Amino acid sequence: MPATHASTASGVGRIGPLLRTWRTSRGKSQLALAVEAGISARHLSFLENGRSSPSREMVLTLAEHLELPLRDRNSLLEAAGFAAVYRETPLEAEAMSEVRAALRHILEASEPNPALVVNRRYDVLLSNSAAIELFSFFAPNWRGRNNIAQLLFADDGLKPAVADWPLAAEYMIRRLRAELASTANDARDAELLALADVAQNALGHVATRPASAPSANILVPVTLCRGNVSIDLFTTITTLGTPLDITLQELRIETLFPADAESRTALSRLIGASGRV
Repeated sequence: MPATHASTASGVGRIGPLLRTWRTSRGKSQLALAVEAGISARHLSFLENGRSSPSREMVLTLAEHLELPLRDRNSLLEAAGFAAVYRETPLEAEAMSEVRAALRHILEASEPNPALVVNRRYDVLLSNSAAIELFSFFAPNWRGRNNIAQLLFADDGLKPAVADWPLAAEYMIRRLRAELASTANDARDAELLALADVAQNALGHVATRPASAPSANILVPVTLCRGNVSIDLFTTITTLGTPLDITLQELRIETLFPADAESRTALSRLIGASGRV
């Protein structure tokens, strides 16, 4: 277990601005958050302006009511001078063997629908054979990183195959920025956020459409085309309950489903699974 005792005071003094930033980003007033956390608005104000220092339990309580990701709860603890609480166990670690087995079972059970496991950066960690065949067909020239955002944005990736690429790119940009909105960003996060900025610039006037446009429908469709093959798909995203490990909380299981009978037939032919549908 990670240590939970107070660490060095190098981070003390940063907790106030971080609390204020997260509170405002969540659209909460000081009074609303204070009521939820069971403290006075005056006390919360003192915490935010540095006149008071929170206990470890108070930091965790505020983080809970702000619904912070585990990664950012650790950052908030460290900013208050406490050690991180939540582990980040690599998916390939021995301790994750049962988790990997469960994820592979889910992916295999999703056949013939393409399914993959990604992290918050959209790196592909696991995939079923249908997903491999789908992406291999529609992005045959891709030799880059196994990352969905990079694959979608690249001219030698999925970009030429996506019928309404501006809409798909705009949707991915927002998702990527939301996932990487953490206060605990690193160089890899910065690289992907810069990539999102480049893609945003490439959209030009299309990027000015209302932010609610892609979410007007319950499902956001995507049409992939290559030659005489066209498949309409939609994506579902599954997360893993309420895990206490950062890696597990940030996992996403994305499954692609055909949007109509014609697409189901085309997908079945593409992945050589006509006998299973």
